[in-house]
Amino acid sequence: MMGDLLSWLLAFFLLVAVLAAVLYQVMCLADLENDYINPYDSASEINRLVVPEFVLQGALCFVHLVMGHWFMCLICLPYLYYDVKVYTDRRHLLDVTEIFNQLPWEKKIRLYKLGYLGILLVFSIISMVWSIVAE
Repeated sequence: MMGDLLSWLLAFFLLVAVLAAVLYQVMCLADLENDYINPYDSASEINRLVVPEFVLQGALCFVHLVMGHWFMCLICLPYLYYDVKVYTDRRHLLDVTEIFNQLPWEKKIRLYKLGYLGILLVFSIISMVWSIVAE
């Protein structure tokens, strides 16, 4: 049972890392929207975090799969599919010259991601508490 708790803790920390990466991207876009940061700095900061976010999300889904948390793995799959689709279509990086045209769309995508990750976080906390109580 201790292994199950440790797997939930690992998944929780991976989820928090993905959540922090997406939140930082939203903050960069909000700063750009309010003209606190220039487009080059904003795009470079966001582009630097995109691939690690994808890797962390893949690792989170893999941890759920290996540890037998089938429901959580199924919940993580649409987000992972979207990340793979965006990466294979080469639409994962922001273009500095088009960032102001893409700003509303990119911000909306990341806000949807935050909502989705918030739901995952609630399910993860409930499952972790359930695992602690079951011991």
